Amino acid sequence: MEIHTLNLLSPLKYTPAEKSDPFNYRETGSGGEEIYCFQLDEAQALSFEPDKNKFPGNLIFSGDAVGELSSAEQSSGGTILELPKGDYLFAQKREILDRDEIVAMAVEIQLEGLWQRRVLGNTFYLRYLFEDGCFVTQLFRPYNLSSTGSYNRRASTI
Repeated sequence: MEIHTLNLLSPLKYTPAEKSDPFNYRETGSGGEEIYCFQLDEAQALSFEPDKNKFPGNLIFSGDAVGELSSAEQSSGGTILELPKGDYLFAQKREILDRDEIVAMAVEIQLEGLWQRRVLGNTFYLRYLFEDGCFVTQLFRPYNLSSTGSYNRRASTI
């Protein structure tokens, strides 16, 4: 699995959808794009040896992709969920993964982020979609560079 950095320049928008099992997309998924946002336990979110039993954490929201919104819909005040713009560690598999595979992927992303000295957020996003003729599972973990990482990067360019 390759882990990439991704600068999402524009948020991805979703309508709220009550989904009881984010790891059962094969059986219950609509075949459309879905997103799930989880909040990780603070201690686990920064651990080099996280307890996989405490992953993925609490489900904050789930949603279905929003098509193009008209200006009337945008100003109507309806609830829209977002995968916010920003910097993410990102990985994907061109298949639908089960819970254990998703947890392993989330842990691997966390370890890579910590190894790179990034300041990881305590949320992560699970996204399913159909792209280029196959289903895809994607994970997004927000990050910032640590102050040490930022300093070293600037220092190396002087």
